[in-house]
Amino acid sequence: MEAQVLFEADLSPEFLDELAALPEGKHLRECIQCGNCSGMCPVTPTLDHSPRRIFAMIRAGMKDEVLRSSTPWVCSSCYRCTVKCPSDIKITEIMYAIKRRAIREDVKPDDTDAHRFAKLFVESVSKNGRSHEMGLLMNYMMFHHPVAMMKQSVFGMRMIGKGRMPLFAHKIEDLDNFRKMVDRAVELEGAEGV
Repeated sequence: MEAQVLFEADLSPEFLDELAALPEGKHLRECIQCGNCSGMCPVTPTLDHSPRRIFAMIRAGMKDEVLRSSTPWVCSSCYRCTVKCPSDIKITEIMYAIKRRAIREDVKPDDTDAHRFAKLFVESVSKNGRSHEMGLLMNYMMFHHPVAMMKQSVFGMRMIGKGRMPLFAHKIEDLDNFRKMVDRAVELEGAEGV
């Protein structure tokens, strides 16, 4: 990784305070940079910054770099890092908070379109009350990766044939109340600020 010159004027020292003020950020300042999170993470080899480095960047005030990182988007949400953290930091939840902040500030990672996939996923769940894999993949692949879609179509057909991917969406019973709940969560999240 190439060394980066940081200028104090480009840093956001308040970023740590903002994340630490969240319920999931309660122990954020207690990170001892032990590296357990990075060592336990099954997707560390695919990340642009390890969880340990992300937390060092947060403490350094590197808000823009953290929000542009693909790490929170690639996080598999397995919670292994959170379980093994000796400082009881809710690492996975902090990754979600970083994603929410990046979405709110319209900051996208440079080397992935995971934010597009996440947006389509949320739209699918909001529409049906649950994810519809076929519709999600069709929307994502058709408009963003049409060549890859053609290559994966044989695999997709096999999954459909084995009943592993339904053709039609299954909606939950009380979709109206579900949508009210989602709208309220969005409203509350907007009130919290991060």
